[in-house]
This record gives sequence, structure tokens and C-alpha cells, in this order.
Amino acid sequence: MVRNGSENSPAEFVCGWGSAFVNITFTFPINKVMFRQQLSGVRTFAALRQLQTEGLSNLYRGFFPPLIQKTASMTLMFGMYYKSLNYLTKQYPHVPVIFSSVVAASFAGALEALLMPFERIQVLMQDKNYNHRFDNARHAARELRSFYGVQEFYRGGSAILLRNCGSNVLFFLARDYAMATLPPPDTVLERTSQDFICGAALGAVLSTLFYPVNVVKVKMQSKVGGRFEGLLHTLRVVQQERNHSLRKLFRGVHINFTRSFLSWGIVNATYEFLMVNLFNRSSRKVNHTK
Repeated sequence: MVRNGSENSPAEFVCGWGSAFVNITFTFPINKVMFRQQLSGVRTFAALRQLQTEGLSNLYRGFFPPLIQKTASMTLMFGMYYKSLNYLTKQYPHVPVIFSSVVAASFAGALEALLMPFERIQVLMQDKNYNHRFDNARHAARELRSFYGVQEFYRGGSAILLRNCGSNVLFFLARDYAMATLPPPDTVLERTSQDFICGAALGAVLSTLFYPVNVVKVKMQSKVGGRFEGLLHTLRVVQQERNHSLRKLFRGVHINFTRSFLSWGIVNATYEFLMVNLFNRSSRKVNHTK
């Protein structure tokens, strides 16, 4: 048994949702700066000047699509991973747990990819080129559906699948190991600090590793209409636009590192806080040794 608690408990789903809600509310402005850098390759101060020029009223423009997408995504990510892992370890007890973890994490990542229409709209709402074309998220969704069809919502799907499945596998393997081996905390503050640092370190490292995939994803999804370009083709286009400079490809990675450090620290600490206080459970009870 890899989780402590009822197999039918909604704990992982509820705590995943709650952690995402707290996180996205605090980190949305930082994410918007990073998005501008990914899309245009501009420096941090240039991205900040863009947002300043657009005014405070536009700072949270496009907030609701990522709020809906992230809360739903975290609900699936944590909930489906642990439910799938419980199922696999019960049904196939002789299979190495690490293999079951890889399958469960990939499955959760693939399910998260079903939410890509929200991510698609988020890209359009944050791109300054569409500030005067789309009034709001609902208007953008209606325009895409009416003029380009449902398939337009799934532009950039290959990049999202690669990012979701790959990062989920690495995140949960490392997280479950870390949470199982952390020394027992003596105080609530020590527990929260451990949870924050564990999530923050993993999030920062993995987001940096997959940063080029996100750059390509943003490029793919910033286009409306026309041919659907593949992942490798779009990567070549981005490289050409940035003069084949690795430094320019990773432009914005420092703020991405900072955002991810803060974001995933909040997610992990909030998730564990809710798990302990609402369900009297903890990921620290996970044991992946056989």
C-alpha cells in the first residue's frame, strides 16, 4: 500500500485543487511577465514596461482560463496519479513500484492534456497582439470555435503532452522519494518549510529542464488559423528567429526559475497542509521501497 487512507477518499483531488487555487492567485502576474519573454524574446524590464503601458486593469486579463485550467490540472495531476498508483500496486504487486509510478504519472499527465483548450485561450489572452481582437476569454473561445473549428483549441498538443508526461514522471518519482525520506519535523513551521523547499526545488529544476518545450508550445499556440506545425518544425522556426542562440532560447528562464520555485513551493506546502488538516493524512507516509 503506497498511500495512507481510504482508497475512495477524494483527498488528493481536493488538496490538488486547493493548492492550485492558492498558487495561481499569487503567481499570475509573474507568469505574465515570463510569458511575454517566451513569446517575444524580450528582456525582463521590457516585458514589465509592456505590462505597465497596458495598465493595471489589464494585469489580470486572462486570469480565469489559467485559474480554471490550473485548478483542474492539479486536481487531475495529484488525484489521478495517486489513485492510479494505488490501483496498479494492488493489481500488480510484483511489478516494481517505480514502473507503476512512471505509468501512473504519465497517465495523469495525458489526462491533464485534455485541458489544453484553457491553456490555448490563456496564450491568446496574454499575447498583446490580440488585446484588441478578443474582448475576453469567452469571446476568444467563441471566435476560435466559429471560424476555425474545435481542432484550433488543440494547437500545440504535442508539446503539451511531452511536457506534462515527462515532467510528471520526474516530479512524482523525486517527490515521493523526498517526502518518504525527509526527517520527521518537530514543529508545524519545520514541516511547512520542508514541504515548501521540497516542492520549490523540484519545480524550479524541472521547469528549467522543460523550458524550451514551453517556449515552443507558446509559439505554436500564439498562431490562429492556418497550418498546424509540428513540434520540431516550430523549434527550428524559434531557433532561426533567435539566431540559433541557446541564450536567447532560454531568455526568461531566470524569472521562470523564480516563479516555479515560488509556485511549486506554494503548491507542495499547501497540498500537504490541506492533506494534514482536512484529511489527517500525509505524503510522508508514502514508502516506495519493496
